[in-house]
Amino acid sequence: MMSRQPFYQVGKLLRFYIKREYVKLFTWLTGLVVTTVAVALALSGIYQSDQERQMMAETMENPAMKALIGRGFGIDHYTNGAMFSHEMLLMTMIVVAVMSILLVNRLTRQDEESQQLELLLALPIGRLAPSLSAIALLVITNVLLAITTTVSLTLLQIESINFLGSLSYGLALASSGIFFGAVTLLTAQLSNNQRGAMMLSYLVLGMSYIVRAVGDAGDLWLSFLSPLGILQETQAFVNNYFWPQLIILIFSTVIMVFSMRLREKRDLGSGLLADKKGKNKASGFLKTTPGFILSLQKVPLLSWAVAMLLIGLSYGSVLGDLELFLTENEIIQQIIGSANDVSLTEQFIAIILKVMAIISTIPMLMVFHRLKSEEAKGRLDHLLARPISRVRVYSWYVIISLISSIVLLSLGIFSLAGAGVYVLDTSIDFWTLVQANLVYLPAMWVVLSIMAVLYGLIGKLESLAWLYLLFSFMTIYLGDLLEFPDWLMAVSPFYWVPELPVEVFNVWPLITLTVIAGGLITLGSLGFIVRDVGQS
Repeated sequence: MMSRQPFYQVGKLLRFYIKREYVKLFTWLTGLVVTTVAVALALSGIYQSDQERQMMAETMENPAMKALIGRGFGIDHYTNGAMFSHEMLLMTMIVVAVMSILLVNRLTRQDEESQQLELLLALPIGRLAPSLSAIALLVITNVLLAITTTVSLTLLQIESINFLGSLSYGLALASSGIFFGAVTLLTAQLSNNQRGAMMLSYLVLGMSYIVRAVGDAGDLWLSFLSPLGILQETQAFVNNYFWPQLIILIFSTVIMVFSMRLREKRDLGSGLLADKKGKNKASGFLKTTPGFILSLQKVPLLSWAVAMLLIGLSYGSVLGDLELFLTENEIIQQIIGSANDVSLTEQFIAIILKVMAIISTIPMLMVFHRLKSEEAKGRLDHLLARPISRVRVYSWYVIISLISSIVLLSLGIFSLAGAGVYVLDTSIDFWTLVQANLVYLPAMWVVLSIMAVLYGLIGKLESLAWLYLLFSFMTIYLGDLLEFPDWLMAVSPFYWVPELPVEVFNVWPLITLTVIAGGLITLGSLGFIVRDVGQS
């Protein structure tokens, strides 16, 4: 009977998923809506006159900023709505995509890997009921986001932020989430483990951003090869188009149907992408603690290495157009100025370098967080049962995380500097750009130390480090724009890093950040020695 009814008991399973996930989803939705409302209010309060908004529009309409946050619409008449959408739509779509990727990955491949899905399928439910329930919860979550965003923005009654524009904006966010959730459902069929499925989904998201960045900064047709680029064409609060959302939702539906067909044909616990055949004998390096840890991280680190190279090249390639744009635009020269003999190009480069540092922090945290994952799955007990001390395991995870931060940040900055120096006709040389980015390493290590000390001492709440990183990004992205107070900006470690090549190099903040990071990591190791592993 159930073979003829593959979706049997979808409703009951959906209710089960809602009960399981509602706290996480409520937190995500609340954070997104509150941030959206706060930014809309702040922007309308800070830039109150048409002249102030037009001055802001001039500063944003350059190749580098187009690559970073997307093309603007309604630039000639930069209303509150046009400015808000320009500043927030792309980045919020990315955050919504991450939320959806995590949700679908938890409900599909992660449940399958932990054998929870096998237990569910032992009950009288259809074979495809879990996948359809995951899709249903994905759609419900993103529709709720669209509704709450639309209603919240409309109720603000800010000039030019009307219902139709808010609806267009909210549906763009929902479409982004549904699309990348559908992609995750597909990658869950391709990979045989949840980590691989999630990495493939993030790879699609990253490539979507890079392709859009290159297209927005130069060849516009490339932007239409990216779902993020297509959704930008909603032109929320300007023309309020709805065809981009429709196109993305159609693609999402096709991906979902195709994924369901693949799920129907593959065996539980398997993936359609064949695993690479392993060696008959382990190498001597694999038998060591660092070798074993690196073997677990090899594919994600290689993927991030390629991503950092592409991100660096995409940002570096637009610097030549940026310099030409700034040189020819007298209005921007009057707005920004050039204090202390610092060129306008260098000021924009300083912003890009901060963003590169934030991006490089993500894989560093992922490397260390694997230690928590190994403990949660009970595999750390097997490792510690051998003649290996806890300090050794903890220390090697920290060391590999630190090395990965240096290598990945270097790859990104070397590619950016190489492409940038090639296209720039200024006094900025290759090593100046490299040094300007490497000074962010101590700030990145502070974020790592937050995760390390929380995990080491109590074995949980280490995910707060991700929130801390998100907060740091918000201070970089919106801090100056929304005029955050200095005390709030100072909470982020990136605030204390000298913004080379704009500012004068000062080694003392870097030493202080390094000492703080070292102290917290050491404290975490002491806690890891004495606490019960697997009991957190």
